Amino acid sequence: MSLKVLLISTYEMGRQPFGLASPAAWLRQMGAEVSCLDLSIQSLSEDLVSAADLIAFYVPMHTATRMAIPLIERVQRLNPQAHLCCFGLYAPVNEAYLRRLGVRTILGGEFETGLVNLAKRLSQSPAGPAPPAKPLTQPEPLVSLERQNFLLPERTGLPRLNQYAQLVIGDEQRSVGYVEASRGCKHRCRHCPIVPVYGGHFRIVQPEVVLADIRQQVAAGARHITFGDPDFWNGPGHAMPLVTALHTEYPALTYDVTIKVEHLLKYRKHLKTLKETGCLFITTAVESFDERILTIFEKRHTRQDFETALQLCREPGLLLVPTFVAFTPWTTLAGYRAFLAEIARLGLVDQVAPIQYAIRLLIPPGSRLLELPQVQALIGELDQPKFSYPWRNPDERVDDLQKDLERLAQDSPAQNLSRREIFQKIWKRAHQDAARPPDIDIRSQLSSPAPPIPYLTEPWYC
Repeated sequence: MSLKVLLISTYEMGRQPFGLASPAAWLRQMGAEVSCLDLSIQSLSEDLVSAADLIAFYVPMHTATRMAIPLIERVQRLNPQAHLCCFGLYAPVNEAYLRRLGVRTILGGEFETGLVNLAKRLSQSPAGPAPPAKPLTQPEPLVSLERQNFLLPERTGLPRLNQYAQLVIGDEQRSVGYVEASRGCKHRCRHCPIVPVYGGHFRIVQPEVVLADIRQQVAAGARHITFGDPDFWNGPGHAMPLVTALHTEYPALTYDVTIKVEHLLKYRKHLKTLKETGCLFITTAVESFDERILTIFEKRHTRQDFETALQLCREPGLLLVPTFVAFTPWTTLAGYRAFLAEIARLGLVDQVAPIQYAIRLLIPPGSRLLELPQVQALIGELDQPKFSYPWRNPDERVDDLQKDLERLAQDSPAQNLSRREIFQKIWKRAHQDAARPPDIDIRSQLSSPAPPIPYLTEPWYC
């Protein structure tokens, strides 16, 4: 009898999860009977849980990991004999807590090989109740940076693409496919959750696999592709032939990518090619306009660098979509107001998802921020169920502002407010206790007609 494997994803930012489709292909190839559940859309099947020999939770991000915790407890009650595994970026850095919950195998980095080895090991083990978990007893490496020859992801059984986030361009909506052409990142930004696992390394997915995966998603209705690489230009020699080949095969297909500010400047010669091959927008993690915060984060760009990158992208008509960590222990009220003024000055109001105005710094286990004495001095003890170290801003008004703006951003979709209307509300709240009126009239800044900005219906989050 073949091993029954249940792969579970709780949340992956409105995307059909590559983190289920890829290991499903590997596990089926070795003979396992694999079922996949994406709980952002589907309900937990008690029948699948009860029948599974191996239940593996994909935890690529903070939100997904927190959502997995009550599910781990639930599946243990339903099937106490199943071997529980967590795999993905947030698994190894939270190893101790996950093991206490009963998770027996933890896999980070390039996890497909580890999952196959685990499945083979379980297939050869006698049936019976699972023994208590013991730390550091798994033969599979906690983090693998092994170079893998990827298989074509197996997307059979996952919800249809039209059930996931859609691309909106004016009155038109397009189904969106999702691929990863690489994992990890060659940079070591202090606040980034990729760094504790990959440590400055990145690994490519073979071009023929990426293109074949896009083909099957186009056949399933995708008219736009999101490349989920942490930085698409970690390896431009890998990335640019991919999009050129993609455009040759599908001239009408559009796509979006994520690229570091530093790389937008370094590889500016490729921007024209991105535009010509169908790139609609580039997401870039600006994080802050405050030079002190950029230095603490070790972003390796300045405020002026971003402004230069913005202009470089505008020249060929590429939309640059910045993301931010708007609230940190070093954020002041004056600094936040200056941040909003800079958004308006640079003409970015229509390009920034409202949640970006309320993002609060997460300091997870393993973060390079913990290397800094100034960070050690301001954090509390690790809050393990929340997978982060708590901190407070020295000015409690800043923390109050963040809470208010988070509620405002979350409530706005139900009110059908435009990004400009939301920005004006944020501007008003941020200045309500100002000693003097702001130097600019925000309404006049936003008086011209809003251009049609392409965006995904699920905003980039964490």
